[in-house]
Amino acid sequence: MKRFNKKSDKVSAKKHYGQHFLKDENIAQKIAETLSETSYDHILEIGPGMGVLTKYLIERKQQIIALDIDKESIAYLQKNMQAENLRILEGDFLRLNLKELLGEMPWAITGNFPYNISSQIVFKVLEFRSSIPEFSGMFQKEVAKRICEKPGSKTYGILSVLTQAFYECDYLFTVHPQVFDPPPKVQSGVIRLKRKENYELGVDERLFFSVVKTAFNQRRKTLRNSLKSFGISPILSEERIFTARPEQLSVREFVELTQAIANDTV
Repeated sequence: MKRFNKKSDKVSAKKHYGQHFLKDENIAQKIAETLSETSYDHILEIGPGMGVLTKYLIERKQQIIALDIDKESIAYLQKNMQAENLRILEGDFLRLNLKELLGEMPWAITGNFPYNISSQIVFKVLEFRSSIPEFSGMFQKEVAKRICEKPGSKTYGILSVLTQAFYECDYLFTVHPQVFDPPPKVQSGVIRLKRKENYELGVDERLFFSVVKTAFNQRRKTLRNSLKSFGISPILSEERIFTARPEQLSVREFVELTQAIANDTV
């Protein structure tokens, strides 16, 4: 049984949490609909605020956990929203023990993500990707575009390569500032990530992450110069790929580059 009380109070947005509360019901419903109905029984919503998205998530068959770091939001949700498939949890997603929470079960994650930690949220999802087949939600538009960006763009970078190594990424739609309270200074974007059927890279993943991050941390340099710290042999460094800059390489080429470095002998 679901129950929604009339809003008897309002949560004040807190700048240090990066809060901008979505107030458009249609957009909230569209975000809820980005997730499929199959392949998992649980959904974790990050930053539910006053529950505009939560309201549509609990209409689904899955169990919902609404996680918020803000005590005021938690109190509001506990007072105004109840459902048999809803659990309201206070906590910081970045510090949360996901293994303890998720166990071995598959989960989806969604939310209107705080701008100030949205990239960190993605990196944590990647860390626990074996338990997270789907991930969707609202980001600052610039970050959303970067996650889904293709090679050759100036905004294609670490976040693009590491995310697309394991997930298929779709940029779904843009959201304007006026549908938030308070309105942010920039546009937002909603994306959906679906984990690839075969998300094993076939290479040392720690080395892969290190190669990608090192290359883009010196993105103006060719790979021959930016990856010197890996002790690449003179013979391998003469390969054509090392004349490229990181934004020119696809995910598959980064995987192949990682394998070449792993197999390299001086």
